[in-house]
Amino acid sequence: MKKFFLVVLASAILAGLGWLTYRRIVSAGDIVFERRAAAVAVETQPIRKDTIKDVGVFTGSLEPRSQFVVAPKVSGWLKQLLVNFGDTVQRNQTIAIIDDAEFTQQVEQARAELQVARANAENCASDLELAKREYERAKALREKQIASVSELDESEAALNSCQTKLKVSLAQVNQKEAALKAAELRLSYSKVQAFWESDEQTRVVGERFVDEGALLQVNQPIVSILKNDILTAVVYVVEKDYPKIKVDQRAIISTDAYPDKSFTGTIVRIAPLLQESSRQARVELEIPNADLLLKPGMFIRARIEFTIVENATLVPLAALVRRDGTQGIFIIDKNNLKAGFVPVTVGIISDEQVEILEPEISGFVATLGNHLLEDGADITLPEENKISKIKMQN
Repeated sequence: MKKFFLVVLASAILAGLGWLTYRRIVSAGDIVFERRAAAVAVETQPIRKDTIKDVGVFTGSLEPRSQFVVAPKVSGWLKQLLVNFGDTVQRNQTIAIIDDAEFTQQVEQARAELQVARANAENCASDLELAKREYERAKALREKQIASVSELDESEAALNSCQTKLKVSLAQVNQKEAALKAAELRLSYSKVQAFWESDEQTRVVGERFVDEGALLQVNQPIVSILKNDILTAVVYVVEKDYPKIKVDQRAIISTDAYPDKSFTGTIVRIAPLLQESSRQARVELEIPNADLLLKPGMFIRARIEFTIVENATLVPLAALVRRDGTQGIFIIDKNNLKAGFVPVTVGIISDEQVEILEPEISGFVATLGNHLLEDGADITLPEENKISKIKMQN
């Protein structure tokens, strides 16, 4: 036990002497410890000159250029539905027939009432002729002092009464004629037609909303009619791209339905405002669809070329880093195996390539491992070392 105690004590004394010796050496400045950062392995790519395009890619959906719903103007039982979705229709074509028994009866009743009114008018006209002759006879007798004044007054009052009755009967004739026309118009409404004003004669049925036998109400949708030989692509543009959008700009349209095929569209309308909720503006493109391959409701992507810059200075997007809030790149000195940080002004970013506007640069940039670099850092180039070994082996 005593021997163990002596060993521990001796170890403690030696450790204390070693610490005192280290402090004296450090205080005297005889030894300086230098920490050297390890070299960072990086991959590089050349800075190159090439053409770059500022392209905006926007998503949206297709809408028919024109679409409306055909609905009845009168209520009734749907007797026949003459079209179905997918069918083509002509302008003014009858697409549905509503049971017209009630409307036919109304026409017959209006026609009979008109006949009664016309007969009454003829009767009044005949009475007026008699009253005129009676008045003329009474007037002549009065001039000869044969008839009394009261007789003349009575004949004149009868004449005025017949004139008034004739006017009323003629007004009733006009009223009944209007009622007949209204009844005939309601009867015509039992044949529901597809009507539009534009010149094209043919359109297509998009949807069917009811079946035969349904009891229809006024303005209840029957089918929708749409024009799909020209479609409208609706996309939404964010605030950053809004100033670049112009009417008549061309766009390449693609859709998942035809992955190997593209279509051409033209911007025709740009909303004059951005929606406050999304900070986006509605943009409409017109797409010819003569082959009817595209359908309303399809999801599409629109690629719009804003600018083309030739002979631009390009670096990979992966080369961009930030140091102390400044965006830049690390240019590689392959001779001295050093990396230098260069702040840059970025232009167009497209397809993983970045246009460098300022400063003028050349050489190689770090694209992998650059997140570990600082200005002036030592580097290694594993890819070049590997190539060298392969050459030596060969």
